[in-house]
Amino acid sequence: MRLYEKTAHELHEMLTAKKISASELTKDLFARIDEKEKDIGAYLEITRAQAEQTAELVDEKISRGEKISALEGIPCAIKDNICTKGIKTTCASKILENFVPPYDATVITKLHSQNPVILGKVNMDEFAMGGSTENSAYHLTKNPHNLERVPGGSSGGSAAAVAAGEAIFTLGSDTGGSIRQPASYCGVVGFKPTYGRVSRYGLVAFASSLDQIGPLTRDVTDCATVLNAICGYDEMDSTSTSAAVPDFTKSLVNDVKNLKIGLPKEYFVAGMDKEVEDAVINATEIFEKLGAQIVEISLPHTEFAIATYYLIAPAEAATNLERYDGVSYGARVDGADIVEMYTNTRTEKFGAEVKRRIMIGNYALSAGYYDAYYLKALKVRTLIQKDFTDAFKNVDVVLAPTAPTAAFKIGEMTNDPLKMYLQDICTVPVNLAGLPGISLPCGLTSENLPIGLQLIGKPLDEETIIRAAFTYEQTQNFSNKIPQ
Repeated sequence: MRLYEKTAHELHEMLTAKKISASELTKDLFARIDEKEKDIGAYLEITRAQAEQTAELVDEKISRGEKISALEGIPCAIKDNICTKGIKTTCASKILENFVPPYDATVITKLHSQNPVILGKVNMDEFAMGGSTENSAYHLTKNPHNLERVPGGSSGGSAAAVAAGEAIFTLGSDTGGSIRQPASYCGVVGFKPTYGRVSRYGLVAFASSLDQIGPLTRDVTDCATVLNAICGYDEMDSTSTSAAVPDFTKSLVNDVKNLKIGLPKEYFVAGMDKEVEDAVINATEIFEKLGAQIVEISLPHTEFAIATYYLIAPAEAATNLERYDGVSYGARVDGADIVEMYTNTRTEKFGAEVKRRIMIGNYALSAGYYDAYYLKALKVRTLIQKDFTDAFKNVDVVLAPTAPTAAFKIGEMTNDPLKMYLQDICTVPVNLAGLPGISLPCGLTSENLPIGLQLIGKPLDEETIIRAAFTYEQTQNFSNKIPQ
């Protein structure tokens, strides 16, 4: 087994025991990138020199007999909408193609304190708008399990890099399922924390009331370890919660006895793939055998979640993307006057999906339509939140599919945005309610495509879903498998 196939916690043990060096580990990851990146297309920017320098510093620390952190020397990659000082952050958009941030996002500052080896920035749907990474302005990213399939999105590069062994862990962002859905498609673990649990300072905004940074990893143990590193209050983020951050690795307990798990009937929708449904139902049976209690619940406003999300998210996006005007930073396309310059810049440098969402958002916010669309969507969002609040009076965790199907073929939904949006049916309610959620592998289709299981928790109760996910993972053999 090569080093790129191992988990972060296995590699940490090898580093502390001096069985390997951080430099050897980093070279192994770059060798894997050199071998597979031309097929996968996970990266937008590779920071080889900086990564090798960090690895050397970690090796010096180990040689001095100093203790290293759980992530020290572990190779990782960062989604390209998270600001990295001195390293290009493009959001996979032509409008930011030469933007180099003068500061680090808070999560990057926190990661630097743990001293992992950052290999580079990974691909995504432009400004995180999409569910397939086909909306990147630069290139396609392909699913390592089947190169004719999408890796999901918008954190498709983050998921594909972990699945292909091109990074041990990555950071992504989740606005409507953009960590969990690609994790499902690529057969890795993806975690969306409670809204406010991780600072959004330095995350390029898509929809500010929905965006949340989280990890994509090989297994649940690594997920808990990365969460320990990135969670916490940040005075630079007005939406950051001051709630105490527990040690999430203490929740890695193999025990779900008497845990009440809710199974929402509304998540098993018409059009759901039969193999996906069977795999998720099989997971509930495993939980029952392990001592959990399965309770059927209802989340009655689920059917309105997609419509609600695709009013609120584009409205916030339209407001956030006003700043890209060709003046302060980013690309500029000249015109005869300032209005023409604005128009030329946005016309040439924004992609089709970004333009579509800006138009939807501005329409929903416009005079005469605000009350009928945006305001009504906010009211329905409150009802969706109440559905979960009521459900959690009777259960500890909600179990559901992550996505209604396995990864679809590249180009299959390009010309049908509505069909693409419906892929988010199982994930967007979690963002609308601000809840934590995890996706982990629970099976394979007959075509050997990964299937994802989603566990949703109460606000700030990441610990319970980590415990449930870890317990289930111990019975399975899906995690930590690198497709060849």
